[in-house]
Amino acid sequence: MSPDLLAKPIARPFRLSPKFAGFGILSLVFLCGAVAGAVAMNLGAHTILHQRPFWESNPKSDYLKTVKRQLDLSPQQTAEMESILNDFAKYYQTVLSDGKARILNILNDQQKRKFEKMLKERPRN
Repeated sequence: MSPDLLAKPIARPFRLSPKFAGFGILSLVFLCGAVAGAVAMNLGAHTILHQRPFWESNPKSDYLKTVKRQLDLSPQQTAEMESILNDFAKYYQTVLSDGKARILNILNDQQKRKFEKMLKERPRN
């Protein structure tokens, strides 16, 4: 046997290519962000970000209290703000019902049943 065959192989340091290392770091940052976002949404951020609209019954009074406190509204301004919010709520409900009626006018009976089912199953904020 020759002495060269028994010699230890030269140890080469392991090196990543810069492209592979950059892709790995970018992937890791993306995954950490996705996990952090999912945890935040499960811990209550969803309800903060997607609150119920102010024109609905209970949230409307909560919204009015918040606006009154933050803007330091006088009693007269508060009454006018409440009137404006009530008018907007009525307008919004009218637009929704008119839009629904117009949609139902163009659908056949089977499509109407499916549309009504879709409206019942839609997620509420």
